[in-house]
Amino acid sequence: MTSTHLLGPQRFLTTAGAVVRGLGVDGPVATITAGWEERESDDAELDSVMNGRSRNLRLFGRMMDVLERDADVAAAALALRDAVDDLAHLYSLRLQHALDAVYAVRRRADVLAAADADALEAVRRLDRWYLDQVRTLYGEAYASGATESSPLWAENRAEVTEQLASASVLAVAGGHVGMLLRTMQFFSVRPPAELPVVAWSAGAMAMTRMVVLFNDFAQTGAVAQVWDRGLARVERVIALPHARRRIHLDDRVRMEVFVRRFEGYACLLLDDGARVAVGPDGALPPGARVLRADGTLGVVEAAA
Repeated sequence: MTSTHLLGPQRFLTTAGAVVRGLGVDGPVATITAGWEERESDDAELDSVMNGRSRNLRLFGRMMDVLERDADVAAAALALRDAVDDLAHLYSLRLQHALDAVYAVRRRADVLAAADADALEAVRRLDRWYLDQVRTLYGEAYASGATESSPLWAENRAEVTEQLASASVLAVAGGHVGMLLRTMQFFSVRPPAELPVVAWSAGAMAMTRMVVLFNDFAQTGAVAQVWDRGLARVERVIALPHARRRIHLDDRVRMEVFVRRFEGYACLLLDDGARVAVGPDGALPPGARVLRADGTLGVVEAAA
């Protein structure tokens, strides 16, 4: 697999533009701004930093057009959305109780390591259960054949595939990560392995195998929860954009629980200005900022 670049939030898109130019490739830059939803087409600034080479795949607009014009696809999509929403609500309730148990055990002065590990494993099992259930719901929706039997969907899918095939780079913007994932899943977007990808904020999250929503400062839903599977362009990484603004980084116990919960994954901090070039083997480069196993902040060290 060729280069994948994960970036932090882009206020003026300067980092994204610099990274794309630094790739030294010619040709169109396919862009995905579906996370901007109704503002998807407001991409003049993005096109400017891409030197006028951007080609917006218009996934949000395409999806809305299909849903408005094909009743069978719309019904299947609505049923899937409602089923996933119900599942996510149930998962959130169970997750809150499971994490409360983890923190309650850890507050005990005489806590036993076995009890601590078992409480945390219960959270991991719940995360796996949720992802398995989401995959089952997707499978049932695809099995209905609503999209595959839709000429309108097929036409749009073919156009997206063609634009990706002719692109020299794929740039994926941030915004609403749920909508971004939904549109890419709707059209089965899978960037070719040889196509360089530059993705920021929610776009960076979408490139990972497991997308985790988090905001410790939210009035509701402050518990970090698995949302969905991403494109798995980057393996074994949890992308955390806006980390300083959304995570209690100084709460070492909370951070240690977070890292242990996602053991085997690097918890990558993507704040303003961050740019991480992920290696072909999925390894993070030296200097990438991550959460250490003990809940403290650290950087990836160079190999000895």
